[in-house]
Amino acid sequence: MLYIVGTPIGNMEDMTYRAVKTLESVDYIFSEDTRVSRKLLDHYEIKNTLYQYHEHNKSHQIENIINLLKDGKNIALITDAGMPCISDPGYELVDEAHKNDIKVVTIPGPSSIIAGASISGMNLRRMAYEGFLPKKKGRQTLFNKLKEEERTIIILESPNRILKTLKDINEYLGNRYVVITRELTKIYEEVIRGNVTDLIYRIEKKPLKGEIVLLIKSKKEEEE
Repeated sequence: MLYIVGTPIGNMEDMTYRAVKTLESVDYIFSEDTRVSRKLLDHYEIKNTLYQYHEHNKSHQIENIINLLKDGKNIALITDAGMPCISDPGYELVDEAHKNDIKVVTIPGPSSIIAGASISGMNLRRMAYEGFLPKKKGRQTLFNKLKEEERTIIILESPNRILKTLKDINEYLGNRYVVITRELTKIYEEVIRGNVTDLIYRIEKKPLKGEIVLLIKSKKEEEE
């Protein structure tokens, strides 16, 4: 059986009882970065075998994992933080497991996308999740498509690129109302709200730190 296990996005106490029990009981754990995952396992005193599964080795690791699953082994997949397969490696493995009639079970856990959205104060009855934006190729094309998006847009961004992204939003989408949530579940968790130009001015004076979930108010609500 293949278990897709959610892990904390910052605060270690967000680990669920079910996730701990699963990671203790499976035969093997595959993780994005074993050094990061080992800290989590040590925190919960989980003694288990840990292997790497990431973007650069997935082409051969998928076959290895599927063979282990066919042999009756139970395997857990985790990433550095949050739910695997959501802007993180994993969906190809899950797809291959389904194709081989291997049972896949989700062990739900924290997600920065949902966590950030929940404290944004935005209308999230309908939303468009874009994940990490292209750094160069395809970036302008994507922004041009987002001009007509009527749902709340959710983007993941790094502190090093947030200023560029805000300036691109202002250029292609206009001076929209946005919400920045950062350092989610950590001691410096913060929600910053305002029009794009105001946030650009603020961040130019004081750069942000920590991973960011950025929400853009829907075009429809802006017009209303």
